Order: sequence, then C-alpha cells, then structure tokens
Amino acid sequence: MDTFLDLGLSRPLVETITEMGFETPTPIQSQAIPRLLEDETDMIGLAQTGTGKTAAFGLPLIDLVDTELKRVQALVLAPTRELCLQITNEFHLFSKHKRSLKTVAVYGGADIVGQMKEIRKGAHIIVATPGRLRDMIRRKVVDLSNIAYLVLDEADEMLNMGFKEEIDDILQNTPPEKLTWLFSATMPPDLRRISMQYMKDPVEMSVRGKEIANSDIDHQYVLCYPRDRGEVLKRFLDADADLFGLVFCRTRNDSRDLAAFLSESGYNADALHGDLNQSQRDRVMARFRSGQLRLLVATDVAARGIDVNDITHVFHFNIPDDLAFYTHRSGRTARAGKKGISMIFAHPRETRILQQLERRLRIKFEESQIPTADDIMQKQLISYFDQIKNAKANSALDGYLPSILLELDDLSKDQIIERVAALSFNHIFEKYQHAQDLNLNRKRSNERIMSGQKHKLFINVGFMDVAGKGEFISLICNQADIRGESIGKIELKRSFAYFDVDERSVEKVKKAFGDFYLEGRSIRVNDGQPGGDSGRDSDKKKKGKKHKKKDKRY
Repeated sequence: MDTFLDLGLSRPLVETITEMGFETPTPIQSQAIPRLLEDETDMIGLAQTGTGKTAAFGLPLIDLVDTELKRVQALVLAPTRELCLQITNEFHLFSKHKRSLKTVAVYGGADIVGQMKEIRKGAHIIVATPGRLRDMIRRKVVDLSNIAYLVLDEADEMLNMGFKEEIDDILQNTPPEKLTWLFSATMPPDLRRISMQYMKDPVEMSVRGKEIANSDIDHQYVLCYPRDRGEVLKRFLDADADLFGLVFCRTRNDSRDLAAFLSESGYNADALHGDLNQSQRDRVMARFRSGQLRLLVATDVAARGIDVNDITHVFHFNIPDDLAFYTHRSGRTARAGKKGISMIFAHPRETRILQQLERRLRIKFEESQIPTADDIMQKQLISYFDQIKNAKANSALDGYLPSILLELDDLSKDQIIERVAALSFNHIFEKYQHAQDLNLNRKRSNERIMSGQKHKLFINVGFMDVAGKGEFISLICNQADIRGESIGKIELKRSFAYFDVDERSVEKVKKAFGDFYLEGRSIRVNDGQPGGDSGRDSDKKKKGKKHKKKDKRY
C-alpha cells in the first residue's frame, strides 16, 4: 500500500493529512489502519516511539466516530500529561475536515473545573491520564458506559508508573462490547495479563527491527568510566556550540545529581523526574522548549511524551535495562526530517551489550572520540571568529571607528586577532590548559593503571541490589572514586559479591564504604575468600541507622 487513500481512509481525511505533509504510511500505519477500519476487532500493536502509532489509531478513530451522536464514543488513555496533550493536538489537526468532532484532554495538574466544563459542553473523544479520569468518573462528570472504542497508548509505561489500579477501575466502567486497541513498545507479563482479562481474541501486529530504524539518527558510543561521565558530557557541550540535548539517566537521583552538577559548572541544564509536581514539570519543559535550557536530564518514565523537534543529541548515561527502550530514547532526536546523534556512554566491559543492541535493532554503532582540549579550543575559536566574519556592520558605530583605529594603529592584523582571542577565550584556556585526554583507547602517560597484584574483597551487595555487573562497577567506582579498570574479576551473588581490586585501591574502597547505606541498609566491605564466611560477621553496631551516604559525584 503506497498511499493513505489505499488504506481505506475517507478522502477528506486523506486530503487533510496530505496538507500536513504526510505522504507515505509508516509500517505500523499500513498494518493497523485498514484492519481497524474494516474489522470490528480488538488489537495489540507493538511499536516504538517515533513509528507513527498516534496516526495509526487516531486516523481510523476520527473516521469511525459519529459526530451526530452527542456523547463520548471513544477514550484514549496515556501515561503522562505531555503525551495526552500531544495526542489531543494531533487529533485536532487530523480532524480539520470534521469540524464538528470534539476532542477534550483530561489530565492532572490543570484546572479541573475548566476540564469539567469542556466535557459538559459535549465531547466525542476524551484523551486522558488515568488518575484525573478516575477522579472525573467518581465525580460523575464522565460517563463511559456507551463508548465504542478504547485505546491504551504507551500501555507498558502506564504499568511502570503504577497505574494498574486506576486502569482496572476505569475499564470496569466501560461496556464489554467496546473495541479495545492496545499500543505498547514492550509486552511485559502484567500487560499480557491485562490484555487477556479485558480483550477478546485480539489481533496482534508488531513493528520492530529494521522497520523502525530511523536513518536520520547517527548511533554512536564512547568508552568511559562512570566517574568521568559528567566531565565527558561537558567536553561535548564545549566542543559544539549548537548542541541542544536530552540526557537519560537510570534513576531520578542520578538525573537530579547530574543536572545539579552541570548547573554548578555553568551550563543551562535542569532535570525532569518523578519528584516534580506538575507545575514544576511544566516550568522545566517550557524552559527546554524555548531554548533557555540547553540540556534536559530525565529518566525514561519522566521523558514520555516529550515532543521537541530541534533536539540534536540524545545522550545515554547507561544502556537501558530493557534494550527495547533504546529506540524510545533515541527517537527523541532526528524529528521532522532533521539529523540527530544518539550517543551511549559505555563502560569498556559493556561492548558485548552494544553488540546485542546492534543485532536486535539492526543498527550500527560507531565509536566516537571524546573531544580533547585542543579540539575544544580550536572549535570554539573557529565558531567565534566565524560569527565575527558574518556579523552585520552597525552604522551607528561609524563615528567611533577613527579613534578605535588610532588606538590599534601600532598593532598588526595578526596581533589584533591574537589579543581578541586571548581576551574572549582566556577562561577556556585556563579550563583546559592541563586537561587530560579522557579517551580510553589512547595511552596517557600521567594516568597509567597498575596491572599488578589483585586483592579480593567482599561486599554485601548482590544482584538483588544492582541490575548487573555494569551497575555494580558503577557503584564501587562512584563511591570509592576509582576507575573501572582497577576492578578485576567479579562474582555477583544474590545478596553479596566478591570482587578483585588493585592492591593500591584496597584501603580506598574499604574506607569509602565504611559508613555507607543503600536503601537504608548498612553496606560493608572487607577481605574475603569465596566459599568462606568472610565479611559475614555481625553488623549489629550499625543496625538502626537509616541515613544514606552523600550523593555520588560525576
């Protein structure tokens, strides 16, 4: 199928989306639209962000809703306010030919009275977040007893965000004969159970691998140790004046700490995470969309629904635990036909995971080099003088030029350029004058790691506490302020681990964990040998303490 008209959509709707610049359906649209238009069936669509899934369910929904019926006929549930508003805005654009169609957004953090008034005026489609919609149902403002269509968008994220109870409550207020369309990037067991409970023989379609790869995204990685990631990010920011980026971290604490670190270093950055209330979140997003923020640091869940077309870079401070989420993240760049870079900060031991990601998504990662001090200073100087070269002359300054030229009369052109450069970039010269080369594939004479005798240590942290060896190494390195190459063999058990460390780092590691707490639990490190009971002596003297160690450093 080559055109939207071939999919069975009405001609006025096709004309509308053609005017919007859409020409060829995406794979998920080609699969879903004709099936949803022709068959009265429940459907599961597995598709990532950026594959056009909003149009995949939105276009047939707009064609199927009968505006002659003055009641709510369709409900779309979305996990975040941003995604709710994004879907609503797209529906308004799609329904240009169907002006009598009324779509209302219902979400938390906004005036509930105003939303109630909009619904009472009449709504054919409601796009809602679960929490606010359940509140509306309890207030008897929303009646879902006659809806014909239910769409669950980003269903996996609604579960990840803890909306299981709200979803159950909402679905119990809908008629059993409705059609349910579920769209999700992944299909975890809990979501599969929901589909079995509330859907009838759903048709399942999936768009993965090569079909969803965005050719406008340049996939890259750099090798670095966890303690260097913040400094590495600063190098890329200093080397590219036009960089406008999104940084993904694993936890809300990581995102908050990194944003604080960048702000303290003089960069326009802020964090988006689950601890923010809606008004705080709106302020952060408004600053990011307007360009006041150069970097937005976020967790996977908090970033759902972000739709900003000019993002040039997506940085991954960790490889996602669920590899499918990589496409969610990288899809935030290279939008609206623009190019973008998706870059992973990978530990040297994670190259095998990168290979798995390449095979699974059928993409190719290219290793990138961390900008050196010379790279940064040269790029900044060239960018600055390029601005001078292209600056427009101001005739209001003509009267001052004779005295200026007289003042500079004893200097050559080269000397003037040297002094302008020195005056404008003295802070950069000072910052990077003695900066180390952070590229791990280059030898650094001032930072050679001893590869001699290793010492085995015990720690009461296991895979019940960390996702794997990569996160385990990050914990040790960040807390003890050592490099990952100082760590040797790791034996990770459920509640404890043995790991080898360079002799010179042993006391540093022990001291770093001398008063450290993880989730309120006392963590200890001491000498250990596998098979024995080293390190398992009583720690009664530390019981009862609930404080945590200070935030990690970047």
